[in-house]
Amino acid sequence: MMMKKGNGDGAFSNVEMEYLRRHHTQEPHQNQCSSALVKHIKAPLPLVWSLVRRFDEPQKYKPFVSRCVVRGNLEIGSLREVDVKSGLPATTSTERLEILDDNQHILSVRIIGGDHRLRNYSSIMSLHPEIIDGRPGTLVIESFVVDVPEGNTEDETCYFIEALIKCNLKSLADVSEGLAVQDRTEPIDRMRDLLISG
Repeated sequence: MMMKKGNGDGAFSNVEMEYLRRHHTQEPHQNQCSSALVKHIKAPLPLVWSLVRRFDEPQKYKPFVSRCVVRGNLEIGSLREVDVKSGLPATTSTERLEILDDNQHILSVRIIGGDHRLRNYSSIMSLHPEIIDGRPGTLVIESFVVDVPEGNTEDETCYFIEALIKCNLKSLADVSEGLAVQDRTEPIDRMRDLLISG
């Protein structure tokens, strides 16, 4: 799959390219665009994955989602109705869970309806452990493929979707890193409280 790196950081590293080859196998067809974005998060993979894997609660880290309702059990093929906050050219989106792999840490979602112009949109997120500043961190890669709407160029379409994904990935990093700091300081706070009360 030929992809451009959507976050403006130049070329993908060899490690990122290997993960893309292994897990991000969507092939764009004629009149479609695709891209991939990378985010390094200073939080351990299990913590980040606990947020990403929640197909039923994307609003935990996606700032443009105001509400989400899942029909049926949470399994491959499950549908969710997402309400989008004002300010975007949409109010609802119907999405299907394509892949939820807790071993490989891969989530894939396909948009199948809604009042927006994203047709045949499919995304894959993969999470990979890494060390950042001597601590456990997470490499997150999100790729997508989508039809280019009539009246728009491939560049315009990719730019718009990349901007949304960048915002989501930044929010995922902020939430995850905040929880990671909280996890690291809670034992210190408990010890301090024991010493003060004792």
